[in-house]
Amino acid sequence: MGGTFDPIHMGHLILGEQSYEQFQLDKVLFMPSGNPPHKRDRAGRASDNQRVDMVRLAIEDNPHFELSLAEMHETGYTYTYRTLEELKEYNPDTDYYFIIGADSLFAFDEWMEPERICRACTLVVAVRDHASYAEVNREIQRLSARYNGNFALLDTMNIDVSSHQIRQWISEEKSLKYYVPDKVISYMKENGIYRKKEV
Repeated sequence: MGGTFDPIHMGHLILGEQSYEQFQLDKVLFMPSGNPPHKRDRAGRASDNQRVDMVRLAIEDNPHFELSLAEMHETGYTYTYRTLEELKEYNPDTDYYFIIGADSLFAFDEWMEPERICRACTLVVAVRDHASYAEVNREIQRLSARYNGNFALLDTMNIDVSSHQIRQWISEEKSLKYYVPDKVISYMKENGIYRKKEV
């Protein structure tokens, strides 16, 4: 599962756990993006090290969750197809599943080298952002035909929470209880992440 994880929240963890169970995975790699090309202006966000720390704290008590720093490059942008191809090169006998939300599915045509992504993995799609199963299934069929890809629908609830929403709640000093792991909430408070700077 890739993402900026800015910050990681319960929605990410639930999708990871349900993917692990439904597809009988060996483990789920949480892979923070170092410099994602579609999110280049990240002023006022957590630093790379802070995002990594938050992911580590969020997953440390789950034996089949693992932190991967494969996309944490100091220079240059990270692209999913390159990361997946490198993983396949190192582990040619491993079948990779890449977990994405419906928002990413509907933007998949805009990703760099979608055909190469499809060759390297099965894409696991989680319904979110109020997209219906019918809409998601139609898009899966279209993309499968266009890119000769293997897309699988994750049998999960529509988890209506986002990192953007969490950051907004922090700025409004709203409770994050049950939306973000307690260890991550404590870490954000201790480090003053996402809070407006005093003038």
